[in-house]
Amino acid sequence: MTFEEISAILREHGVVGAGGAGFPSYAKLNKDADTIILNCAECEPLLKLHRQVLETHAKEILDTLNLIGKILGVKQVIIGVKEAYHGAVAACEALLPHYDNMSISLLPEIYPAGDEIVLIYEATGRVVAPGALPISQGVVVYNVETILNAWNALQGKPVTHKYVTICGEVSDPVTVYAPIGATVADLLPMAGKITTPDPAFVMGGLMMGGLGSPSELVKKTTNAVIVLPGDHPVISQKKRKVSVDYHRAMAACCQCNYCSDMCPRHLLGHPIDPARFMRAASHGQHTDVEPYINAAFCCGCALCEMYACGQGLSPRSLLNVTKNKLRANGVRPPQGVQPAAVPATRDYRRVPVERLTARLGVTQYDRPAPVTEQAVPVKKVQIPMAMHIGVPAAPTVKAGDTVQVGQTIGAAADGKLGVNIHASVNGKVTDVNDKFVTIAVD
Repeated sequence: MTFEEISAILREHGVVGAGGAGFPSYAKLNKDADTIILNCAECEPLLKLHRQVLETHAKEILDTLNLIGKILGVKQVIIGVKEAYHGAVAACEALLPHYDNMSISLLPEIYPAGDEIVLIYEATGRVVAPGALPISQGVVVYNVETILNAWNALQGKPVTHKYVTICGEVSDPVTVYAPIGATVADLLPMAGKITTPDPAFVMGGLMMGGLGSPSELVKKTTNAVIVLPGDHPVISQKKRKVSVDYHRAMAACCQCNYCSDMCPRHLLGHPIDPARFMRAASHGQHTDVEPYINAAFCCGCALCEMYACGQGLSPRSLLNVTKNKLRANGVRPPQGVQPAAVPATRDYRRVPVERLTARLGVTQYDRPAPVTEQAVPVKKVQIPMAMHIGVPAAPTVKAGDTVQVGQTIGAAADGKLGVNIHASVNGKVTDVNDKFVTIAVD
C-alpha cells in the first residue's frame, strides 16, 4: 500500500483523533517521521477505555501500526503504555516478536502522561519546542482507538461508533460502543441507575473536560461521561465565572509559585509560566506583555488549578481566556522559541494519578468499567458535520432518504482539511442542515 492510498482511505472513512480536537488522521502521516508512538497513557482519572481496547484488539492495532510504520519508513514504533496497565502490556508483549523495530515504553503513572509533548519526552527523551508539532522531532503520535479505527477503515468500515466510558455516580460503570449522534441520555441506562439525586455530567476527563447534559451528543472525540453530585468540588470548579476568578486572584494569590513548579510544559523548558501570569493578572500589570503572550503555550491540563493551587484559584481558566483573546485578535504565539533545559527537579514534581484522584475527591469512583458490545438502544441520531479540526463536511443526503450504517452522509471538501461523515444507524433521514444530519432509526 502506498502513502497516497492509505491517506485516501483514512480521509474517506472518517478517521480522526478519537479524543482531543479530532485532528484528521491522514494529515498526520508524514514521510519525515522516524518514530511512531501509540498513546495508551490515558492519564485522566477514572478513564479506562484505551487500555481496554488495546488489550482486546492488540493484534489489529499493532498490525496497523506496523503497516503505517512501513509506509512512512520509520525507524521505530513505540507503544507508550503505563506499566500499571498489566493486561494491555501483556497483550502487546505476546505479539512483539512478530514485528520489526517495535517496542514498548512503560510509562509512569503520572498526569498528564497522555499529553503528546510529555509522552514524547517520556518515551524518547526528545523535547518538542514550544508551539511546535511532534513531527518537528520526527514523531507521529496516535491514540489507541484512532488506530483501531484505522484498522477498520483498511477493512472498508468507516467510523460510525465510539467507545465511551460511563462512570461516577452510577450503579454499574461500563464502557459502551455507542453510535455517533446518540445522546448521553441514550447511554446512561447502560450503566444502571444514577446514584445521586442531583447529578451533574462531565464530558471527557475530570481535568480537561467540560460540563455537559443528558442532551449532549456522542461525537468521534467523546471519551467519557462522568456523573458526579451537583455540589461536588469538581463541578463547582467548572461552574465558576471567569470574572470572579480574576477578583479572587487579585485578592488571594500569594505568589507561592506552585502552579509553575508543577506545570508539565514548564517542566519541559517551555516559557509558559502560570505563576508569572497570575502575578501580572492579579496586579493588573499590562506593560509586561510576555506572560500574557506566553499563555499561548499552555496545554490546558488544569494541574495548576485542580491540584497545585492551595487557595483554589484558577490559573488555567484565566490563561484560557487570554489564549482565546490573543487568537481572536490575530496574535500568533511566538515562533522559533527554544526550550530551556529540563530541570533536574522534574522527576520529583510529576503528579501521581493516584494522588490526583484523591485530591479531586473521586477515589470512590475508581471502579472497573468493563467494555460491552451490547447495542445502545436509540430512536434517532443527530450526527454533526463538524467533529474534527478543519472544514466541516457537506451533507450528501436529503430529508426522506433511507440510509444504512456506514453510508456516507457528509463529504469532505476537496483540497481542504477534513474527512467524510457516515451514518451510524439504519434509518430514514428526517432533517438536514449545514451542521447536522438527523436519522430516525428503522
